[in-house]
Amino acid sequence: GTNLGAFRIIHQIGEGGMAKVYKAYQPSMERYVALKVLPGHYATDPQFTERFIREARTIARLEHRHILPVYDFGEQDGTTFLAMRLVEGGTLKELLSKGRLTLHDTLDLITQVCSALDYAHRNHVVHRDIKPSNVMLDSEGAVYLTDFGIAKVLEAAGDLTASGAAIGTPAYMAPEQAVGDKVDGRTDLYALGVVLYEMVTGTVPFKGE
Repeated sequence: GTNLGAFRIIHQIGEGGMAKVYKAYQPSMERYVALKVLPGHYATDPQFTERFIREARTIARLEHRHILPVYDFGEQDGTTFLAMRLVEGGTLKELLSKGRLTLHDTLDLITQVCSALDYAHRNHVVHRDIKPSNVMLDSEGAVYLTDFGIAKVLEAAGDLTASGAAIGTPAYMAPEQAVGDKVDGRTDLYALGVVLYEMVTGTVPFKGE
């Protein structure tokens, strides 16, 4: 029932290490959206807000059939949010939890993700957090890559990288990302390789504490 910008919160539909996701309604467009809300303490940092706005505009310009569209973004009362298309078919992570995929399905899904990444990299955008939970699926089997730029925005907040920590999901992180070095499109390709390995074998290549 809470209003956040032009959106009315319906209920929470997900939560990750970086943000909470809510189903929300946009009355002006008569549509439901996915509202990703970033941790509140970041919004108190003016540099973070500036970086968030810049990155959000970059993400919103990524118009590709396999990249989840960003409709709007903003900040209200210390809450920073992104409004995106609502896709209710689940994630690749949820699909993999049901068992290994056929090679045909693996090829179909990974080709769609590759298409999205190729487009992003040609537009000088690095994802930084490729993993199954960031690959959305609709009811028709179409893939949508989501969460572009979120890791970059949070890295810029400084409280994580200042201590030498890296943002990402360890099982999918390239070595240079794990040690906090500069990343580029090849970092995404490493993570995508891990995802492909998991799709084919049912497990990630490296495990550990």
